[in-house]
Amino acid sequence: MSGGSVWRRCFAGRAPAPALRSWLTESGSLTARCQAACTHFRVRLLRFGRARALADEGCGRPAVQVREVLLECDGVPVIFAHTTLSTATGGRLSRWIARLGSRSLGSLLFAHPGFVRGGIEYCRLDSRHPLYRRVAAVAPVGPELWARRSRHRLGVQEVLVTEAFLPAIGALAQGGRRQD
Repeated sequence: MSGGSVWRRCFAGRAPAPALRSWLTESGSLTARCQAACTHFRVRLLRFGRARALADEGCGRPAVQVREVLLECDGVPVIFAHTTLSTATGGRLSRWIARLGSRSLGSLLFAHPGFVRGGIEYCRLDSRHPLYRRVAAVAPVGPELWARRSRHRLGVQEVLVTEAFLPAIGALAQGGRRQD
């Protein structure tokens, strides 16, 4: 694929540092983990509405609902989350996401027992990838960003959740407060 990235089920090439790998492979809620790692946690809604799916999202349809947020710990952006939901089918998931506002999608995905999560894929994004450019427009980035994505299904609807980890994630302790 063009854009400088290939999504894989395992780490390819240079592996992420152990602390970052721990975040990338987190099987639970990143929201809950961030909340445990800082004093003040916030979800900043950047965008919600109809848009075109990115070429590598494999949504099958060009028009999707896109939701983008920054997860911030103690005022510092640590994760950029990009979520796509097909607009082809209506349903409770569409309604729920439309009403989230500045609440975490993870609070919905990990609280409702009906969600089924697919496998996690990983990728190093660089400036050739459109998602990297979106992140760089709103937060400090390095020459590349590690990202992960997975599909969450509820009935006939599914969302693709992509999370890009910002350099500041390294300042968060593995289970405790920010390291200064």
